[in-house]
Amino acid sequence: MTSRIRSAYDIRVDEGVLAPDPAQAPLIKAMERLEKDLAKKGLFGGHREVRGLYIWGPPGRGKSMLMDLFVSATPEPKKLRAHFHAFMARIHDLVRQWREGDRKQRQAVFGTHKGDDPIEPIAALIASEARLLCFDELQVTDIADAMILGRLFDALFERKVVLAVTSNRAPDELYKNGINRQLFTPFIDEIKQRCVVIEIAGARDWRLNRLMGSPVWFTGDADGKSGAAFEDLWTDLRGGEPEEAAHLQVLGRDVVIERTAGSLARATFEEMCARPLGPQDYLAIAARFHTLFLDSVPILSPDRRQEAKRLVTLIDALYEAGTRLVVRAEAEPEALYPAGDGAFEFERTVSRLREMSSASWLEKAEHA
Repeated sequence: MTSRIRSAYDIRVDEGVLAPDPAQAPLIKAMERLEKDLAKKGLFGGHREVRGLYIWGPPGRGKSMLMDLFVSATPEPKKLRAHFHAFMARIHDLVRQWREGDRKQRQAVFGTHKGDDPIEPIAALIASEARLLCFDELQVTDIADAMILGRLFDALFERKVVLAVTSNRAPDELYKNGINRQLFTPFIDEIKQRCVVIEIAGARDWRLNRLMGSPVWFTGDADGKSGAAFEDLWTDLRGGEPEEAAHLQVLGRDVVIERTAGSLARATFEEMCARPLGPQDYLAIAARFHTLFLDSVPILSPDRRQEAKRLVTLIDALYEAGTRLVVRAEAEPEALYPAGDGAFEFERTVSRLREMSSASWLEKAEHA
């Protein structure tokens, strides 16, 4: 009998939605195994321990798309699909609720638990919601995440929660050179024990191929041809992945990007440059997303020097991080801020915007 994930994949190939890629074959086979194992019952009808999946490889090889397909196809009723950063933001919020709440407030959220350690009640709550946890783009750069992960997943695995995760890094490369990494390595060992590690490479980033075949700087009326092309490129690169808000914790603040899909982000100029965001915010955005769609960039008059300054800071952060940039603007870069305080310094930003619109930049950004 053909598995659900295999049927779903074959249907999309037959319809022309997906192009067959031999590099994806081992992952499809591994997902078939996981689908079958999840359906098996354990002793007395309970859940068996099931090895999950750790899927890693360069961006744009179809990891997220296949994960979406697997989550949609698997009959497991208790499943959670989330971007890893969104999941960890929720975990930190649950830790806060546990520590700040009184006994009555704790019980309302977590039920009855003894002691002051938040990990066990949080793990119990997550396990009650999902037997299968599917995460996109696991990457650990924050010491607070690193310190929580090992203990949290020990508790989740004890409750027979199954993990399926994508990452751009091999397990042994996670949190590389991080502070107190020796405290994190037991989590890496646990991942390799509890999950089958699958590398998916493929010849090239399909998102890069799409970007290389399209302009990445659009000018003119948002309702005209440039607007339609900008929207089409966003839709194509999302590849059917749903949009969701992303929450970035920066210096104790919650910076929200309302429209994201995996490592793609989309925001208007007003959202990026009219808000009081600073260098640390832009650095966090550049670290979190490999591509930013920046919409509705206006021609800036001299009285909008603060917005122009923020745009300079944003572009500097994206440039240094090797982030891909797609822009819809009222004019070409040279005409965006022709006069006003800082207009001379803005010329460097014009130069960077031109470079970031080139094919050579996109090629370079693939390896950043």
